[in-house]
Amino acid sequence: MPFTKEFLDSRTQTRKKEYRARKHVCIDCPIRSSCLGKSAQEKKFSVTYYRAEYQRNIARVNSPQGRYMKGKRQSTVEPVFGTLTQFMGLGKVNTLGLAQANKCMHLSAMAYNLKKYLKFIQKRTKSGAGCLVFHFFFKTALYKSIPSF
Repeated sequence: MPFTKEFLDSRTQTRKKEYRARKHVCIDCPIRSSCLGKSAQEKKFSVTYYRAEYQRNIARVNSPQGRYMKGKRQSTVEPVFGTLTQFMGLGKVNTLGLAQANKCMHLSAMAYNLKKYLKFIQKRTKSGAGCLVFHFFFKTALYKSIPSF
Protein backbone atom coordinates (compact mmCIF):
# COMPACT_ATOMS: atom_id res chain seq x y z
CA MET A 1 0.00 0.00 0.00
CA PRO A 2 1.59 3.33 -0.98
CA PHE A 3 2.57 5.98 1.54
CA THR A 4 0.37 9.08 1.24
CA LYS A 5 1.25 11.73 3.80
CA GLU A 6 2.53 12.64 7.25
CA PHE A 7 0.15 14.46 9.56
CA LEU A 8 -0.38 15.55 13.14
CA ASP A 9 -3.26 13.67 14.74
CA SER A 10 -5.48 16.38 16.24
CA ARG A 11 -6.93 14.03 18.85
CA THR A 12 -3.69 12.77 20.38
CA GLN A 13 -1.23 15.43 19.10
CA THR A 14 1.12 12.78 17.72
CA ARG A 15 2.81 12.54 14.34
CA LYS A 16 1.50 9.78 12.09
CA LYS A 17 2.01 8.37 8.61
CA GLU A 18 -0.99 7.62 6.45
CA TYR A 19 -1.11 4.83 3.89
CA ARG A 20 -3.95 4.78 1.37
CA ALA A 21 -4.86 2.49 -1.51
CA ARG A 22 -6.67 4.26 -4.32
CA LYS A 23 -10.15 3.29 -5.45
CA HIS A 24 -9.01 1.68 -8.71
CA VAL A 25 -6.67 -0.66 -6.79
CA CYS A 26 -9.46 -1.96 -4.55
CA ILE A 27 -12.07 -2.52 -7.30
CA ASP A 28 -10.87 -5.95 -8.47
CA CYS A 29 -9.32 -7.10 -5.18
CA PRO A 30 -10.46 -10.62 -4.11
CA ILE A 31 -10.57 -9.74 -0.39
CA ARG A 32 -12.35 -6.42 -0.83
CA SER A 33 -15.45 -7.44 1.14
CA SER A 34 -13.44 -8.46 4.21
CA CYS A 35 -11.03 -5.53 3.94
CA LEU A 36 -13.40 -2.60 3.39
CA GLY A 37 -16.54 -1.59 5.23
CA LYS A 38 -19.99 -1.16 3.68
CA SER A 39 -19.59 2.40 2.42
CA ALA A 40 -15.79 2.63 2.06
CA GLN A 41 -14.38 2.96 -1.44
CA GLU A 42 -10.69 2.73 -0.56
CA LYS A 43 -8.53 1.34 2.21
CA LYS A 44 -6.57 3.67 4.46
CA PHE A 45 -4.76 3.30 7.74
CA SER A 46 -2.27 5.27 9.77
CA VAL A 47 0.68 4.21 11.87
CA THR A 48 2.91 6.14 14.21
CA TYR A 49 5.68 8.19 12.66
CA TYR A 50 8.18 6.39 14.89
CA ARG A 51 7.26 2.85 13.85
CA ALA A 52 10.83 1.99 12.80
CA GLU A 53 12.12 3.00 16.24
CA TYR A 54 9.39 0.93 17.92
CA GLN A 55 10.30 -2.12 15.84
CA ARG A 56 14.01 -1.67 16.58
CA ASN A 57 13.30 -1.41 20.31
CA ILE A 58 11.05 -4.49 20.27
CA ALA A 59 13.83 -6.44 18.52
CA ARG A 60 16.32 -5.23 21.16
CA VAL A 61 14.08 -6.32 24.04
CA ASN A 62 13.41 -9.72 22.46
CA SER A 63 17.10 -10.44 21.85
CA PRO A 64 18.93 -12.77 24.29
CA GLN A 65 20.73 -9.84 25.91
CA GLY A 66 17.47 -7.89 26.17
CA ARG A 67 15.70 -10.79 27.88
CA TYR A 68 18.64 -11.12 30.29
CA MET A 69 18.56 -7.40 31.13
CA LYS A 70 14.78 -7.52 31.62
CA GLY A 71 15.20 -10.35 34.12
CA LYS A 72 17.91 -8.39 35.92
CA ARG A 73 15.68 -5.32 36.15
CA GLN A 74 12.70 -7.34 37.37
CA SER A 75 14.77 -8.87 40.15
CA THR A 76 16.58 -5.70 41.31
CA VAL A 77 14.70 -2.49 40.57
CA GLU A 78 11.02 -3.37 40.34
CA PRO A 79 10.66 -4.99 43.81
CA VAL A 80 12.14 -1.84 45.36
CA PHE A 81 9.78 0.41 43.44
CA GLY A 82 6.86 -1.84 44.36
CA THR A 83 7.76 -1.66 48.05
CA LEU A 84 8.03 2.13 47.86
CA THR A 85 4.66 2.51 46.18
CA GLN A 86 2.71 -0.16 48.04
CA PHE A 87 4.09 -0.02 51.59
CA MET A 88 6.00 3.23 52.05
CA GLY A 89 3.53 5.76 50.65
CA LEU A 90 5.21 6.83 47.42
CA GLY A 91 2.09 7.26 45.32
CA LYS A 92 2.71 10.22 43.07
CA VAL A 93 5.69 12.52 42.73
CA ASN A 94 4.09 15.95 43.10
CA THR A 95 7.06 18.10 42.14
CA LEU A 96 7.91 20.45 39.30
CA GLY A 97 10.91 19.53 37.20
CA LEU A 98 13.28 16.61 36.98
CA ALA A 99 15.65 17.98 39.64
CA GLN A 100 12.98 18.01 42.33
CA ALA A 101 11.58 14.64 41.23
CA ASN A 102 15.13 13.30 41.48
CA LYS A 103 15.36 14.63 45.05
CA CYS A 104 12.08 12.93 45.93
CA MET A 105 13.29 9.60 44.55
CA HIS A 106 16.63 9.91 46.37
CA LEU A 107 14.83 10.55 49.67
CA SER A 108 12.59 7.56 49.05
CA ALA A 109 15.62 5.39 48.27
CA MET A 110 17.36 6.56 51.45
CA ALA A 111 14.27 5.71 53.52
CA TYR A 112 14.13 2.26 51.89
CA ASN A 113 17.84 1.64 52.53
CA LEU A 114 17.61 2.82 56.14
CA LYS A 115 14.69 0.50 56.74
CA LYS A 116 16.71 -2.41 55.33
CA TYR A 117 19.77 -1.36 57.35
CA LEU A 118 17.82 -1.35 60.61
CA LYS A 119 17.05 -5.03 60.14
CA PHE A 120 20.75 -5.89 60.24
CA ILE A 121 21.73 -3.92 63.35
CA GLN A 122 22.15 -6.35 66.21
CA LYS A 123 20.19 -5.62 69.33
CA ARG A 124 22.16 -5.13 72.52
CA THR A 125 22.19 -8.10 74.82
CA LYS A 126 21.18 -7.62 78.44
CA SER A 127 23.75 -10.06 79.74
CA GLY A 128 27.44 -10.14 79.03
CA ALA A 129 27.11 -13.39 77.07
CA GLY A 130 27.33 -11.60 73.72
CA CYS A 131 30.52 -9.84 74.76
CA LEU A 132 31.97 -13.12 76.00
CA VAL A 133 31.32 -14.79 72.65
CA PHE A 134 32.95 -11.89 70.81
CA HIS A 135 35.96 -11.99 73.16
CA PHE A 136 36.36 -15.76 72.71
CA PHE A 137 36.07 -15.46 68.90
CA PHE A 138 38.61 -12.62 68.82
CA LYS A 139 41.02 -14.57 71.05
CA THR A 140 40.88 -17.72 68.88
CA ALA A 141 41.34 -15.68 65.70
CA LEU A 142 44.34 -13.93 67.25
CA TYR A 143 45.95 -17.24 68.29
CA LYS A 144 45.45 -18.69 64.82
CA SER A 145 47.14 -15.71 63.19
CA ILE A 146 50.31 -15.98 65.33
CA PRO A 147 52.71 -18.50 63.81
CA SER A 148 53.87 -21.25 66.16
CA PHE A 149 57.52 -22.42 66.19
